Order: sequence, then C-alpha cells, then structure tokens
Amino acid sequence: MDKKARARRIGKILNAYFPAPAVPLIHQDPYTLLIAVLLSAQCTDARVNIVTPSLFALAHTPEQMVKLPVAKIQEIIRPCGLSPTKAKAIWGLSQILIEKHNGSVPASFEGLEELPGVGHKTASVVMAQAFGIPAFPVDTHILRCAKRWGLSKGKTPERVEKDLKELFPRKDWIKVHLQIIYFARKFCQARQHIEECPICSVLGDL
Repeated sequence: MDKKARARRIGKILNAYFPAPAVPLIHQDPYTLLIAVLLSAQCTDARVNIVTPSLFALAHTPEQMVKLPVAKIQEIIRPCGLSPTKAKAIWGLSQILIEKHNGSVPASFEGLEELPGVGHKTASVVMAQAFGIPAFPVDTHILRCAKRWGLSKGKTPERVEKDLKELFPRKDWIKVHLQIIYFARKFCQARQHIEECPICSVLGDL
C-alpha cells in the first residue's frame, strides 16, 4: 500500500478515536495562545495549563504584560522550565506587539517568526488554532508517529511537515495535527508503547 493510501487508512482510525480534538492549551485569544505555546517548549501542556492561569490573572494582554518586571514573569513561569529565556521572550514579544502591531498578534508566519522565542512550530500552532489558517505543526509526538507509521523518513521537523502536508488534505491539516498528538499520548508513546496500539498493531495490514 502506498503512503497516500496508508495515510487515508490512518486518518480513518484517528477520526474514530478523536473525531473533534480540542486545543490542549488553555487560552482565551491569540495572545494568550501565543504565550501558552511559547511556554510549552520542552514542557507538558498539562503543566503549562497549571501555570498560565496565574500569569494571565496578572497580565492577559501585551499592554499588561510589559508592566510586569521580567523577574516576576520568570517567577510565575518557573515550573515550565527555561524560565529566564522564556520570561525575556514573553516580555520582549509583548513590547514588539505594542510597537509594531497595535497590540495584536499578527496573522502571518513572517510577523510571528520575527517575535522573540517564536519559531516555525509555535507560529504554525498560532496560525492554525488562533486564525484557522491551515498549518501542520510538527512536535516530538508527530515526529515519532510519522516515522513509526511509515509516513515519513524525514529526520527534521521541516521534512516531516512537508511529507505530511503532501499526504493529508489541506483542509484536514489542523485536525490531523491535533489527532496525532492525542493519539500518540494515549496509545503510541515513546516509552511503554502498547502492543495493542490501534494503528501500529495493524500496520502490517495497511
């Protein structure tokens, strides 16, 4: 079976288990989503969701955020790891949003990737989840599953993203990205991978 046929079959399994996946990060708007995604680097979504309510209670807009000392931001987000770097990025990008974008999050890859601490994956998540623009963010879960499922031999997120975009319909990119993440966490983990994984267990038949 070729890769496109394999992707269609995998898509059907993902739809059966996670037909309407929700964004796992708590947020209210593009700005709070941007901050949450930035904090999720090398940190679990669950931990981010514990930390962000305290941060957003003090500052949920760029204007409010720049009024906080970087040290205060760092203190709040410390459980997320890399707090010195992330705190500086949060304060810095908030200042840029005020100065260059009237306090709004830009709805473009170029505008997002110019912000401190915002790489292509973070920009892709914001474009997809905040603005509904088709994108296919690739994290460690998706890298792992794309390889295990024979969808990509790419060794970099960029290559895997390109391969997956070619295999799945553009209209489904946002949904499939979330479906793979949820599926990977429940069934196709990096460690303690279960033999009964609903996709891996039938790969020989695909």
